[in-house]
Amino acid sequence: MPRLSLQNATAPTRLRRAGELGTVAPGRFCIRQQARYTHGGHHGGSKWRPMSVLDEWAAKEARPISLRQLMVFGRTLTEARLISSANYVRTELPTRISHRIRDMQQLPYVVVTNPHINEVYDLYYSAFDTFRKVREIKNLQDNEQFCDTIRAMLKAHLPVIPKLAMGILECSEVMGAEELDNFMNTILKARISRRVIAEQHLALTDTFHAPWFSPGAKLSETEFIGEVFLKCIAKEVVERCGEATREIARRAYGPDVPIPEIKIEGHLDASFPYILSHLEYIIGELLRNSVQAGVERHQRLKSEGKNPGAEPKPIEVTICESSQHVIFRISDQGGGVPHEVLPYLWSFSKGPASERLLANLKQVPKLAATMQELQVEDDKDAHGKAHRNPSYANSLASLSSRPPNLRLGMGLPLSRVYAEYWAGSLALHNLEGYGVDAFLQISKLGNKNEQLTTRATMDSV
Repeated sequence: MPRLSLQNATAPTRLRRAGELGTVAPGRFCIRQQARYTHGGHHGGSKWRPMSVLDEWAAKEARPISLRQLMVFGRTLTEARLISSANYVRTELPTRISHRIRDMQQLPYVVVTNPHINEVYDLYYSAFDTFRKVREIKNLQDNEQFCDTIRAMLKAHLPVIPKLAMGILECSEVMGAEELDNFMNTILKARISRRVIAEQHLALTDTFHAPWFSPGAKLSETEFIGEVFLKCIAKEVVERCGEATREIARRAYGPDVPIPEIKIEGHLDASFPYILSHLEYIIGELLRNSVQAGVERHQRLKSEGKNPGAEPKPIEVTICESSQHVIFRISDQGGGVPHEVLPYLWSFSKGPASERLLANLKQVPKLAATMQELQVEDDKDAHGKAHRNPSYANSLASLSSRPPNLRLGMGLPLSRVYAEYWAGSLALHNLEGYGVDAFLQISKLGNKNEQLTTRATMDSV
């Protein structure tokens, strides 16, 4: 397919040359589902690809899974089950990617051609094209080759989150905040879903080939089944995340700056199955916000001569376990969220703060969205036990060197995406001038399907 020169054409003209022209709203153009070609290159000199193959995959529906299904399937691992897992991932990845490609095609043309969104589009189409061509997995050798492909794609897609965030910030003047946030929530949940099934299969493969593993043997309840940690003890997760966020604060503000103590109370023995990296990211972000707020408020009061000898107010974490849920309440006295910031708290498009956050995001070329990205590299937890660190670069690994005081404006909205992915919730109660109470609710039974859009937006209408 020859390249088309689009640099000097208007949006309507560009679309007529590329395929069919469709309007979504007055003055707003997008590439319609029935367009003959799909955009797949940088806006300066675009490539265009046939749509028929994408149509076939986008017509399929994704098959959501639950944590319980992941646990039951992987608890007694055999070669046949590993091959079955490979073929599920082999067909599910291109299906899920095709839906999000189709969603991107519904964006206004000026958004699709934003350099950052455009780069994400290219990455998605490349992954779709690669995975759709993978033949049926029939043996362990086929599976090893497939796993190599997955690892390469996971690594190649690490720039996706910062690229999406920069694209959304740059397009906030041409598309409504609510529409942009809906798009981001959909595409980020879908990204999590793909990484879950891909990393789960890689972890099962690592387990199957581990020297200590006996095929068909039942894994104990103190271990991982793939990426699912069977017994996440809430208190230990908070302690581990708390120490990490306190270390971040020491690096950001200096070793001699007083840092709020983190007190844990409630149902300290509460435990549940979960993907540990998801939970650590959410708890880590909430505690980091509270610690930063506490340190900065203490510094302000000290500079004003108020309570010069006092320590920062402690952060109180209350754990509550019910028959179906575990709830974390994180309460601080860091002064609360300023009134002018509240409208943008859960949004990826940050209004007046966009320019500053855009500059910060340019310093973070890769982001896996994990707590470990924010802390000093440390392979052991507070009890001296080694963290599980697979050989492939998955979401449990430290994959970027984000400075501790570099704020991106993504922590809360991305944390809520993670919480809602497994049918949980995240909410804040703000007391301006006093502090914030954050409430994280987790489904402890693992029986809730992943919350994702199973079809492309246009196909579901």
